[in-house]
Amino acid sequence: MKSTQYNQSLTPKKASKGIEIITENANSLLADAELLFANNRYERTVTLSILAIEEIGKIPILRSILLEDGQKDLNKVWKNFRTHQEKNWGLFFSDYIKDGAENIDDLKFMFIDDKSKDKVENLKQLSIYTDYFKGDKWSIPSKVIDEKLAKTILKQAQFFVNQQNSHLTTEKELKLWIKHMKPVWKKDMSLMKAGMVKFYEEALELEILDSSIDIEKVQRFINYESDKNTDNS
Repeated sequence: MKSTQYNQSLTPKKASKGIEIITENANSLLADAELLFANNRYERTVTLSILAIEEIGKIPILRSILLEDGQKDLNKVWKNFRTHQEKNWGLFFSDYIKDGAENIDDLKFMFIDDKSKDKVENLKQLSIYTDYFKGDKWSIPSKVIDEKLAKTILKQAQFFVNQQNSHLTTEKELKLWIKHMKPVWKKDMSLMKAGMVKFYEEALELEILDSSIDIEKVQRFINYESDKNTDNS
């Protein structure tokens, strides 16, 4: 299958179609997880909840593919698209919000916490398979996963999947995203933040985003104002 997997650039139209398909599948996985939980099938509730998080986690990676040019970078991003640990960070998303994360800088550690990503992958494996550990201990999914844990993981999945469905999904939005983000991609963080703010400002001006979006809240979340103040000091 690897020989037929795509690893080239994407057009905004193709990326938008991909986001639509990914969203549908993530919601389908989540619906199955909810059905299993309602029927006391807690092990597989965890399995499918994590799979839903990993599936919807492909969307930010697709957006980054739109900003890449070199084949070496495209190979790396497409590999991330197909690597479980690179997409399961969404399991911690609501925890960071609850712990007081107010802007993009507060969330950046979520993406580089490899130990937590590995723990999620291990939990997924334990929810599916039996295993044998040192100390003459067998791991059995029904003994590892209880109702409380399943409910917690399911809630995290519901929160994250819903968060990813809001915007930056249409062809028009993605074209504008490329316009503002490609010139500053992987450059100084203050330039990237400014590019994100400019994207939102023009998207609202062109009425291709929900008019209820508050640009000042966007600026605070991106932490754009503090950077601007720092630059002027």
